[in-house]
Amino acid sequence: MGTSDSKLNFRKAVIQLTTKTQPVEATDDAFWDQFWADTATSVQDVFALVPAAEIRAVREESPSNLATLCYKAVEKLVQAADSGCPSEQEKQIALNCARLLTRILPYIFEDPDWRGFFWSTVPGAGQAGMDEGEDDSARPLAESLLLAIADLLFCPEFTVHSYRKGGPDTAEDIHTIDSCEYIWEAGVGFAQSPPLNYIHDLNRTELLKLLLTCFSEAMYLPPSSSEDSVLNPWVTFFCSTENRHTLPLFTSLLNVVCAYDPVGYGIPYNHLLMDDQESVGPDNLFVNYLSRIHRDEDYNFILKGLARLLTNPLSQTYLPNSTKKIQFHQELLILFWKLCDFNKKFLFFVLKSSDVLDILVPILFYLNDARADQSRVGLMHIGVFILLLLSGERNFGVRLNKPHTLHVPMDIPVFTGTHADLLIVVFHKIITSGHQRLQPLFDCLLTIVVNVSPYLKSLSMVAANKLLHLVEAFSTTWFLFSASQNHHLVFFLLEVFNNIIQYQFDGNYNLVYAIIRKRNVFHQLANLPSDPASIQKALQRKKKSPDAISRTSSQETVSMEGSHPAVPAEPGTLKTSLAATPAIDKLTEKSQVSEDGTMVTVNQMESPQTPLSDHSGIAGASDTESNSGRDNEDVFYTESEMERRRISSTPSATSWTPTPDWVLSWKIKLPLQTIMRLLQVLVPQVEKICIDKGLTDESEILKFLQHGTLVGLLPVPHPILIRKYQANAGTATWFRTYMWGVVYLRNVDPPIWYDTDVRLFEIQRV
Repeated sequence: MGTSDSKLNFRKAVIQLTTKTQPVEATDDAFWDQFWADTATSVQDVFALVPAAEIRAVREESPSNLATLCYKAVEKLVQAADSGCPSEQEKQIALNCARLLTRILPYIFEDPDWRGFFWSTVPGAGQAGMDEGEDDSARPLAESLLLAIADLLFCPEFTVHSYRKGGPDTAEDIHTIDSCEYIWEAGVGFAQSPPLNYIHDLNRTELLKLLLTCFSEAMYLPPSSSEDSVLNPWVTFFCSTENRHTLPLFTSLLNVVCAYDPVGYGIPYNHLLMDDQESVGPDNLFVNYLSRIHRDEDYNFILKGLARLLTNPLSQTYLPNSTKKIQFHQELLILFWKLCDFNKKFLFFVLKSSDVLDILVPILFYLNDARADQSRVGLMHIGVFILLLLSGERNFGVRLNKPHTLHVPMDIPVFTGTHADLLIVVFHKIITSGHQRLQPLFDCLLTIVVNVSPYLKSLSMVAANKLLHLVEAFSTTWFLFSASQNHHLVFFLLEVFNNIIQYQFDGNYNLVYAIIRKRNVFHQLANLPSDPASIQKALQRKKKSPDAISRTSSQETVSMEGSHPAVPAEPGTLKTSLAATPAIDKLTEKSQVSEDGTMVTVNQMESPQTPLSDHSGIAGASDTESNSGRDNEDVFYTESEMERRRISSTPSATSWTPTPDWVLSWKIKLPLQTIMRLLQVLVPQVEKICIDKGLTDESEILKFLQHGTLVGLLPVPHPILIRKYQANAGTATWFRTYMWGVVYLRNVDPPIWYDTDVRLFEIQRV
């Protein structure tokens, strides 16, 4: 039978199903076999030949027919798993059933009345070869389906290479094989790399698409219903001990991602992942196995694989016509996040050497590249959350001192310096020229800089100027008085300066010079007016458009060779909405670093008076590098943007207005003492040098500052405070929404969930 005849017959069967108002008996094999027997259809064909409207019509008008179709398709998959699919026809039937279920399941999930259907047994159906008398003990349809998928993912000569001639001969073999011998790729826990087989890869992909579709019920529940307390029954069952293939499947999926060069990993598979057979892990076996990987060679294998894939588009960008990027960097970042979150030993391994920079640089590349594209706001969040997690560990700050020599093509100023400089320059770019929906991330970005600041040995002049530009932009009276949370950004930046001055003064002469040059900013902060007239004057001040600002230093406009500016999303791009980003004080907990380097959690009430904020930020600071003598309010914002900021940062437009008491409440807590003491000591000395030697050359001043010291002249060093990421219900909801949003948008061929009634997020066209 030709392909066109197969499609015609399949389409005829679909039409029959939608037009039959009477239930079709489950025993009418001649009718049901039309859907899967001998049809040479692809998954794309199934999606085209089974329109959404017809699935919904059957669901509403002939529910028993839809129920029988689902049951019969599952039954065929169970039979295929039991037999081991020895013939080509059986393989084809299994694939056709998988495709049909992938098409139908989203329409089962979108209807609350149908969601329980797969968790019931089908009365009188004689499920999967059972006698009808055994129905009471029969598995729910969902469990039968999930176990069949798991078996078929390790079915010799269907999805894995058989090491026996001819494959399993009897039905018993498929259930007695040790699937740990059929792991898909060498790497963690497995030494043998099977021969490449394109057909096996395609078959696995189709079954994995069906598995993902089974798990996607979460998409059809609103965020409030998909909290941790409400477990997804599909995921819970598949990840339990009921599924005997959890370990080989976990290992297969991990190794396929990371094993770009499996040669030389002679790890015997029987060691697998178990350092402690008695350890009790989570009920989810996949999470359990992830948390128990412990060998350094396994960590190295995973880290090198992830770093190579994340770096792929960076190295390609140099070559003409080779800018095609891998399409799954968001999934790689989620995987890296989960590894660090569930396996703390892996996190410490990552930070043990400068290999962590192989993850940092691509993350900064993606952040810079996506900053103008509102369809990639989720990518910006996951990248920043990973850096927040890493920044909670002292070793991350130390690693940032490594010189940055790899010239990644980013549209940022050219500089000679360290990875810390790269991080600060990219963060400055995100804040000053990113999409306005990134404002909730400003607190996170500055918290990361605060966390690493005590360990930064020598900032470049470019990075130092960027930090000073941010404090200049954030400390204008107009900005400070425009929203109730805006002043928190200044507190974070002052904490950065204090950490560097107190703990890394030697070597940071560029930053000290930049502070001296912009000393008016700090004097104006110390003398911030708080009377009603000044507040009103600040709020009423007319602003020019940020576009009118040009940089004063031409050097600052030079971008890296081969760079591409960040571009907005193309018209028509789909994006999914995100859950609210938790406030920084919900996202982190304070830890104090003691003298021996250990960390002690600090009670929020006992910690120094640095306020922590909800969402705060600015609408679009300009990138001017004005001289210290100029009015620092020459950094402009549009009034409409600031009004939008003010409204969005308060419960209602009229519920908050700045008052003298409010200004004084935080002004007296501004941690300016260390900076003021530095200025008091060094400014007269610098001015004297300039007068005595008639200097205008800043290199002489930098040389003086390089050999200067403030020992004994500064206030007693404050304790180092690190704000470490902490998981909570808000971040769990955010990650679940983000992850399913990525899955939804990534699956376009076939478009599994498009045009179904998804509730977890909103789908919008950019």
